[in-house]
Amino acid sequence: MPPELAKILAVDDVEENLTALEALLKAEGVEILKARSGAQALELLLVEDVALALLDVQMPGMDGFELAELMRSTERTRRVPIIFLTAAGADEQRRFRGYESGAIDYLFKPVDPDILRHKVGLFVELFRQRQELARERDQHAAALARLQAHGDNSPLAIIEFDAGQHIIAWSHGAVRMFGWRAPEVAGFRALELDWLDPEDAGRFGAMVSEMIAGRRVRDMQCLRMRTAEGVTLDCECYFSALLDGRGRLVSINVQMLDVTARKRAEDTQRLLIGELNHRVKNTLASVQAIAVQTLRHSSGPSDFAPTFTGRIHALARAHSLLSSSTWQGAGLRELIDGQIDIGAADVKQLRIDGPDLELAPELALHLALILHELVTNAHKYGALSVPTGSVSLSWTIEEERLVIEWIETGGPEVGTPTRKGFGTALIERSLRAERGDARADYAADGVRWVLTLPMGPRISRVASANSPKDRVASERTGAHAALAGRSFLLVEDEPLVAMEIAMLLEDQGAVIFAVAASAAEALAHVEAGQFDVALLDGNLQGEPVDAVAAALAARDVPFAFVSGYGREHLPVDHAHRPVIGKPFARQALLDCAAGLLAGSDDMLAPMA
Repeated sequence: MPPELAKILAVDDVEENLTALEALLKAEGVEILKARSGAQALELLLVEDVALALLDVQMPGMDGFELAELMRSTERTRRVPIIFLTAAGADEQRRFRGYESGAIDYLFKPVDPDILRHKVGLFVELFRQRQELARERDQHAAALARLQAHGDNSPLAIIEFDAGQHIIAWSHGAVRMFGWRAPEVAGFRALELDWLDPEDAGRFGAMVSEMIAGRRVRDMQCLRMRTAEGVTLDCECYFSALLDGRGRLVSINVQMLDVTARKRAEDTQRLLIGELNHRVKNTLASVQAIAVQTLRHSSGPSDFAPTFTGRIHALARAHSLLSSSTWQGAGLRELIDGQIDIGAADVKQLRIDGPDLELAPELALHLALILHELVTNAHKYGALSVPTGSVSLSWTIEEERLVIEWIETGGPEVGTPTRKGFGTALIERSLRAERGDARADYAADGVRWVLTLPMGPRISRVASANSPKDRVASERTGAHAALAGRSFLLVEDEPLVAMEIAMLLEDQGAVIFAVAASAAEALAHVEAGQFDVALLDGNLQGEPVDAVAAALAARDVPFAFVSGYGREHLPVDHAHRPVIGKPFARQALLDCAAGLLAGSDDMLAPMA
């Protein structure tokens, strides 16, 4: 970078003198500004920054002394060096006045050229050094301003300690994070403030001591800090030792990041994963127990399959209810509706009465299985096994206990069983696990169950009671016959599930056009083939099915989702499509397929 142009002001009323000075001082990087009077010199000084002023003493009007005094009285020109040049004889009094008016030198004409060039060169160099210092000052000020802005707006609390562990800097981020203002903490030692958690104070002190001793330059510690209000924060603390040119400690800089929210999120995540693991294992254990006990009490495969599937569907329906409420609980009436939704009970044969109650998750799962066992037994042996039979299901709250009554009438004559089956054992043990009781009365006109449970935090009333839901039974007669000879595209990535759906449809005479396990494969079949209906999984190996749904809709192919996801996770443009929840009820899937073929509004109603 070339040196900055240095300007020298030469003031003399004789033009020849100015020309001579210009020729004498001409050099690279130097410009001579010439003025013939004091007034002209002042005009130049208003707009130019000069490194040196060479003033003639004797000039008409304003002489050199007066000009120098005016320059010293103005802030802009006060620090400009002045050298007087005079042709007058040596006069100590005049020389003294020159120095008194602010001159740094007083030279007599004729001036020695070498001496003048040397003196001028010296002041030119000083001028350039001042300019360089000014530039560096501005750069440092800008850098400091950027650092200050960063410190003021940064989410970090930036704190600095001296070698005695006293606080010497406290950023605005620290004020926001901890609540103390900088003047309130300045000069205090870190351990003197009620700022460090007692359990972490020792670690903090040891870290700072290591840096003061020169054994460590930087490190990171997770420490618990306290705010002025006494709130404990989890902080990531980044320590840095700031050293001078000789490697000696100047200060210790600590940048603190509040990670309290992140730590809580991580703790919540671990808790949720643990809870999910616990629930999955409990569910698998329940399925295992249901399978073993159902097999033990079944007469053969034809008896095992529907009984086991029904129990799994009851459990799955209860899980769906709990998932929709983020496992906060489920309503008793919703559990009863679930039995109707999966086709376990016919609404025409079921009378329901009781207040709306909210049940805790575990209790809801137990009651879902209990209700399913009651419905299943009534279908096999009791009132629901004949068209003329009916069931009254009611519940009341008596003396801080929930009393549920299941009364069957109009069915075949009932006798007291000679042995206790799995269903009865499940009901009794489930109630005992909830500190309740189950009693069965096998009267000739129908069985009567009385289930009691203690009221408490696991059972709560719903604030606004709703009237019992009006349910309309779907007409299922002739649904299976409509499937014969019709072709289906199955889009399902689980081979066993795809196999089960295919066998179920083929048993009714339907034809499986193709089975696709990926979105790309499904789109190829949609583009190339001719089929009547599609059953579409809600997610294919982690890939959404929006493109497949859009392609089916573009070809006017009726389809339904078969998914373990809730409707909120399915393509939003197809919210009107029916959804068959996994694990699915065989009857519900067949009815939905028939409804898609018939284009019935009832059949196309969403199924969960």
